[in-house]
Amino acid sequence: MVGGRLMGDPDACVCRLLLDSRLLSFPEDTLFVAVKSSRDDGHNYIEDLYRRNVRCFMVTHDASEYAQLTDACFVVVKDAVAALQRLTAAHRSRFNVPVIGITGSNGKTIVKEWLYQLLHADYRITRSPRSYNSQIGVPLSVWEMDESTQLGIFEVGISQVGEMANLAPIVAPSIGVFTNLGEAHQQNFSSLKQKCIEKMKLFEGCGTIVYGKDDKLVDICAQQMHPNARFITFGKQKDATVQILEQKVERDSTSVSYLYNGKKYGVVVPFTDYASLDNALHCVCVLFALGFDPKKVSERMSELESVAMRMEVKDGEKDCLLINDSYNSDINALGIALDFLSQQADSKKLRKTLILSDIFQTGREIDELYCDVAALVEEKQVERFIGIGHDISAHEKCFDVPEKFFFPDTESFMLHIDSFAFEHEAILLKGSRKFRFETITDKLAKVVHETVLEVNLSALVNNFNYFRSFLKPGTKMMSMVKANAYGSGDIEVARTLQQNGCDYLAVAVADEGAVLRSEGIHIPIVVMNPEPNSFHKIFEYNLEPEVYSFSLLNRMISEASKLGITDYPIHLKLDTGMHRLGFEMKDLDELITVLKAQKCVKPRSVFSHLFGSDDAMFDEYTKKQIALFTEMKDKIFQAFPYKIMAHILNSAGIERFSEYQFDMVRLGIGHYGMSAVDSSRLEEVCTLKTNILQIRKVPASETVGYSRKGVLTRDSIIGAIPIGYADGFNRKLGNRNGKVLVNGCFAPIVGNVCMDVCMIDLTDVPNVKEGDSVILFGKGHPIQGVADTLGTISYEVLAGISKRVKRVYYRE
Repeated sequence: MVGGRLMGDPDACVCRLLLDSRLLSFPEDTLFVAVKSSRDDGHNYIEDLYRRNVRCFMVTHDASEYAQLTDACFVVVKDAVAALQRLTAAHRSRFNVPVIGITGSNGKTIVKEWLYQLLHADYRITRSPRSYNSQIGVPLSVWEMDESTQLGIFEVGISQVGEMANLAPIVAPSIGVFTNLGEAHQQNFSSLKQKCIEKMKLFEGCGTIVYGKDDKLVDICAQQMHPNARFITFGKQKDATVQILEQKVERDSTSVSYLYNGKKYGVVVPFTDYASLDNALHCVCVLFALGFDPKKVSERMSELESVAMRMEVKDGEKDCLLINDSYNSDINALGIALDFLSQQADSKKLRKTLILSDIFQTGREIDELYCDVAALVEEKQVERFIGIGHDISAHEKCFDVPEKFFFPDTESFMLHIDSFAFEHEAILLKGSRKFRFETITDKLAKVVHETVLEVNLSALVNNFNYFRSFLKPGTKMMSMVKANAYGSGDIEVARTLQQNGCDYLAVAVADEGAVLRSEGIHIPIVVMNPEPNSFHKIFEYNLEPEVYSFSLLNRMISEASKLGITDYPIHLKLDTGMHRLGFEMKDLDELITVLKAQKCVKPRSVFSHLFGSDDAMFDEYTKKQIALFTEMKDKIFQAFPYKIMAHILNSAGIERFSEYQFDMVRLGIGHYGMSAVDSSRLEEVCTLKTNILQIRKVPASETVGYSRKGVLTRDSIIGAIPIGYADGFNRKLGNRNGKVLVNGCFAPIVGNVCMDVCMIDLTDVPNVKEGDSVILFGKGHPIQGVADTLGTISYEVLAGISKRVKRVYYRE
């Protein structure tokens, strides 16, 4: 199929294609295609993937370099991307089903998703996931076609001449859809006509082509390039297949009357902006192409739902509405987004604010471009305008807006963001990806605080390796970094664990996983408590959710289906006695039936929780839990032909029941020096420390702090330290219940712990002075002792340290 040379097992079977090693989920039947680009080289990840059980590779290097990978299989090719395209074109040729191919400058993804909404009740559809429309995305999308596919819907994007010739045979559409012709990616084309001709090459041999007839250039190119095709068009032109007679905008919808086959019909589209109406009319024409009658078309179109993709709407503080459309900033897309801004602002009676970056990929003269942008901003009656970037700032004089501000980059704007006092505004953030506009909404105020949590990363690694020493070769380690890595700071901890061979990370919620992904964490991340409204974020950031109930599983399947996602890895939680979350033994038959009846999700592991593995008094029950888990996981394993991992051991379980490590273990509090056997073998990782702000002498019989709780029985030296319950320092430690370490001596906490400050008795501490260091827990004052004083567990003490306490990381 690809003109390559085979080295290795000719009977190796592959079902999945992988180009990004970070996305590996099912190594046993994966073919890794090693693509070399200007930024990276897939060949650099082959040995790592081999260690993660991938055995099939497509490479352009001499496979003899990998002779040490004894049971691996290689297909050696000249060009990996071209081979990938040839492979998927051959795969496409196996299926004689209708395929809709969508191209154009804007609207491809929305049209694709709306067609799925309109047609999924009639066909089993395979479609591009998200915006997979590139030289690599298209092959990966088409690869998902299989024997159950009854209709394919794929979007195709190009950015330069020659690219469509590679993609057209992969899609081989029977129905072509041309959404519109605009200026996106114009810089690589000599004219709009050249770009139109290049995009139209997708429809070579296509039986039916759908487009808007009012665009004369698109109309001419279609007629000249594909004279034998059947054209189904829409527009105001009298010779359009669907001739638009009238469009009437209501509050939340648009009524369209049209002529079709000489008869007048009507359709109501539940949107009011021009871009949505244009996309909807493309869908109307596709339905006619597939043989739907006008009545059925009208019924289907009225039920269209908005597509959650590039334009994200969120509530902001002080009665603001945030519209995040930071996917790209070409001028056509800007016009569409400004229409949406106007719609939202008008309906909620908000001011209109636009934050816009430099605009790239237009191919136009820069002066002309920004004059047009300024005219568009004025036309849409934007009241406050913020331009970010050197180019847009250089054209400040073009903009006639009541309030306008310009900054050279996002970082400069962030320094002044507080001064804008946004209030009662609809704010559109429209920027190119390089400007990282997400930092605008994610910005946190810098807090100056003398209290710090020191995290010894060397000790963390040593503790990690101590627990790893209990494992057999091949057993994986999952590190829990939920709740900000138990308060120690998830980003640095995750980076350190990733660098030291951790196989999986686990977080509590999707937001935590998204933060790690944005900071370059690429190993698999499990979300232990996925919320139903977080599925889009889970998919976007390639996070792997725990699934513990049928309602969650069905919701997950539904959301994945809407996005055209298949074989998404999930981790099944089994209840073996903790009775918190999870499937029970009686649920397994139904669970297996549900999983086998769909293709959207696929179990990657099954697991359970031990609730007493740290205490010998519960050992018999722990063994019963493990026995029940073994029975349950075996039943699931027997139902599926592929490898599924099993794991049940936590930190205490690794030390005390290592013979039941199965395929993976989960390490949590053990990272930070807590052992169920002997903590002296581990190292203290976290030290909470501060400095003495002020020292004063207070006579006997005086009191210290609120409510006069700190009664002194002797003349005392009292120090004030800048930490309080707002920092996560528990109030129960006040009134001499807790203590701190100063210059090697313990000093009791006097009086009530305040919000930001507490007081300590320094009378028995020699040579103490203002500015001296104070350890609240850490080396010499273990966190377990603080937990014992509070009658709680060390997890709670560490995880409770608030984010305003600065984390300081170091290595020894």
